[in-house]
Amino acid sequence: MRQLDELQSLIANAVSDLKFPEYPAELYEPIKYILALGGKRMRPALLLMACDLFGGDVNAALPPALAIEVFHNFTLMHDDIMDNAPKRRGKTTVHAKWNNNVAILSGDVMLIEGYKLMMQVRGNILRTVLDIFNDTAVGVCEGQQLDMTFETINDISITEYINMIRLKTAVVLGGALKIGALIGYADDQDADLLADFGVNLGIAFQLQDDILDVYGDPEKFGKQVGGDIISNKKTYLLIKAQELADSETAANLSRWLTATGFNATEKVAAVTDIYNHVNVRQYAEAEMRTYAEKSFAALEKIKLPEENKQYLREFADGLLVREF
Repeated sequence: MRQLDELQSLIANAVSDLKFPEYPAELYEPIKYILALGGKRMRPALLLMACDLFGGDVNAALPPALAIEVFHNFTLMHDDIMDNAPKRRGKTTVHAKWNNNVAILSGDVMLIEGYKLMMQVRGNILRTVLDIFNDTAVGVCEGQQLDMTFETINDISITEYINMIRLKTAVVLGGALKIGALIGYADDQDADLLADFGVNLGIAFQLQDDILDVYGDPEKFGKQVGGDIISNKKTYLLIKAQELADSETAANLSRWLTATGFNATEKVAAVTDIYNHVNVRQYAEAEMRTYAEKSFAALEKIKLPEENKQYLREFADGLLVREF
């Protein structure tokens, strides 16, 4: 079994070896730019990992793994336009460095390049793999639309929120694992179970991210703690707090959500106090554990050597044990 850092290194090297035309430069330079920004390359590494788990040829899985990475960066390029984000991984975003039209068109080409890479799987699984890739891509777009829609709606249910993060975040993990498993000659049942493992793990991971945004150590978390509170982002904690709050607490929370002029530190402290008052953290952690357990339950049913299952357990544990 190859270690995760080795797989990530394989992806990083393969990304740097991708060749794009020089002309027109305004179309292809932004693609080279965003792909060079780095990142953990976790999604494509999961595809390689799944292939390796079933004894497949990791090198044969590199083109579809690159397809996942190119597709992921395409979504980031377009997300940054929608969010009007000035920075991505500490660097100027594509639309800010060039302009919106360039970022849209370069992103479109990235999607097409992703399909060209994905089509390099062997012929007998090509149709199945493309169906998975299509479903994954549509799911991510649906999740992004729901996330934007939720910005203007106040009565979001926990079920709706979980479905949104499943689509926006988790289906890519599941899709990458499923494609990798099929390349590694897994049968359909095991590939589906590995996809379930990835989707539920992805949901658990995002729920943990919600918790860390409020309760994490900023130095260990690597992000501004309280950023979701400041921006009124719909998270599990906010939705659950609104559900649990009595009328007085709900009114207090609503005042902070509708305030236009406020001290950010004061708002984070006040909303965190509300979360503590209704014990929302324990609900969020219980929900996170529920999806982690679903992930492990799917893993137990996969026909793999115990050593390989243990590798996946340790990977999942590493993903979900982050510093608070």
